[in-house]
Amino acid sequence: MPAKPAALSLADVLGLGRLAADAAHGVTGLVEEVHMAVLDTPGLAPLAQGLTGGVTRLVYRGVGGAFRLTGKGLGAGAALVGAEPGDREVSRGREIALAALNGVVGDHLAETGNPLALPMRFRKDGQALALEPGALAAAFPGAGGKLVVLAHGLCMSDLQWLRQNHDHGAALARDLGFTPVYLSYNSGLHISVNGRGFAEALEALVAAWPAPVDELAIVGHSMGGLVARAACRHAEAAGHAWRNRLTKIIFLGAPHHGAPLERIGNWVDVILGKLPYAAAFAWLGKLRSAGVTDLRYGLIADEDWQGRDRFVRNPDPRRPAPLPEGVACYAVAATTASSPGDLKDRLLGDGLVPIASALGRHDDSAHALNFPADRRWVACETGHLDLLSRRDVYSRIAEWLSEPRPRAS
Repeated sequence: MPAKPAALSLADVLGLGRLAADAAHGVTGLVEEVHMAVLDTPGLAPLAQGLTGGVTRLVYRGVGGAFRLTGKGLGAGAALVGAEPGDREVSRGREIALAALNGVVGDHLAETGNPLALPMRFRKDGQALALEPGALAAAFPGAGGKLVVLAHGLCMSDLQWLRQNHDHGAALARDLGFTPVYLSYNSGLHISVNGRGFAEALEALVAAWPAPVDELAIVGHSMGGLVARAACRHAEAAGHAWRNRLTKIIFLGAPHHGAPLERIGNWVDVILGKLPYAAAFAWLGKLRSAGVTDLRYGLIADEDWQGRDRFVRNPDPRRPAPLPEGVACYAVAATTASSPGDLKDRLLGDGLVPIASALGRHDDSAHALNFPADRRWVACETGHLDLLSRRDVYSRIAEWLSEPRPRAS
């Protein structure tokens, strides 16, 4: 009888313990800040000094230090055990929860060496692929020269391309003869960092592919589309061979010019930081990962965020980043409204990404992406996640990928 999929591995438990200890250490600091803010209130300071005599800070430092040491111990234990759950198959629920956790605090997980931090890898049916010719030939016995790579969005897993019994990758294999490969990555890292990793992984994948790659396409949902653009920039700078094989990119609800919800989160940071007692709580807003804050304006280059405090309210810092040359780029936007432009559409868009951002429109011509009219489309009465399952969205993807490959630039 096959083993039941494991909900959690030992490394998962230790990693969660490490994260809990980190959180407890942070909450200890929060309580201390609130305590001191109250005691620093005019008129209370002399009384506070007489009552505490410095003991309060000593207690907080001792408690915080204990949590910090506990976290380090759990992290070391998890590293010894290893991140994988052993020979037992992991559950889909565990995979989806882990992807969501990485989207929110994935940069912290990576920085602290927590085994819950997802590595960048290509997968098939939830299993990591070894980028070696023999291993890929065994995994894809019928592999041909048409390869499509699917990149998921923020807080999502590669397993979530299967939604409502539909998977764009599997359908493209069935209808058009593409071999689908699914990217899995830590969406809490900076988009440019993930783009660099994606570019390097694609270079290894194409080099080890069992057949000569004649046609390479990328389908990127949400943040995955921005990671694809970042990968193209890195590949061009590094002279990667796969960049010359890339023929098409299809963006599904990609926030090319950012998402309003992250901007609202940034305003929460600013407001909390201005209030005397609430200032201590401002760090709660800063739990948002680097990947999330990159979505404020759609940052895809290192120079857009390096040397800047990502939580400070600033104007759009991006340098112009046009679509990759010599590649046919297509954009699908979604709206929950029955038609673009009505009140519901203007207020909600697809629930996360406005139509203008998904289609690359911008008031500044230097930032406008200028998708040709026949390479952009709006799906009405469709939410952000519905882009993964709507049959009319798939029909548009299949139609575009069926078109003759564009001439090289």
